[in-house]
Amino acid sequence: MSGDGPPLHDDDRDGDRDGDPIPLSALQHAVYCLRQAALIHLERLWEENRFTAEGHVLHISADKMGERKARGVRRVMALPLSARSLGIAGTADLVEFHKGGDETQTAYPVEYKRGKAKLHRADEVQLCAQALCLEEMTGRPVPEGALYYAETKRRVVVSFDEALRVLTRDTIADLRRLFASRETPPPVSHTDRCRACSLVDLCRPKAVARPARQWRDQMLNTLLSDDGAGA
Repeated sequence: MSGDGPPLHDDDRDGDRDGDPIPLSALQHAVYCLRQAALIHLERLWEENRFTAEGHVLHISADKMGERKARGVRRVMALPLSARSLGIAGTADLVEFHKGGDETQTAYPVEYKRGKAKLHRADEVQLCAQALCLEEMTGRPVPEGALYYAETKRRVVVSFDEALRVLTRDTIADLRRLFASRETPPPVSHTDRCRACSLVDLCRPKAVARPARQWRDQMLNTLLSDDGAGA
């Protein structure tokens, strides 16, 4: 995992079941590594490390349900989101509603992340998917949002330009094909991302490809057999 923890919300999981929406969190996983997305959302495998634990704590503090106003901006925490046209759903950490000169309100999603801004676009795609949900729900354009990184304690403004929207829609399509096939992709060549992934031991990117759950079950059966033989 890239470090922000597993899906935390009941409506942000189980996207691999027929007819269920794709969870927003799966988009971040898919951009980071499509195999990682399959291990989490198809094979139901998860391993905690320091990075995922920190991300989990950060989201717990961010996900306190509530609404408040600050400087004329309405702030809604843990807001459920969905876009039926795209078949996606999940929960936003925070959505601010900024009032315009014509008294209309423009949604501004804010996603909380541990660490700092990354070179890949996984976080941006997850945030853009939230914007697509908000546009469908409110009927108004959502031009930008922000990623708040705990390490730097700064917001990074993300513009939802056409390139990011295309990448987000393509990622949704990739996940839809993945969930429809129910097949976990083989490991890719071992990369720098693998070292930060909490699933690296289960994924075994340096080994011959096989379903991680099959390998885990085989190893467990071997250990149990060895224990029985030595009893």
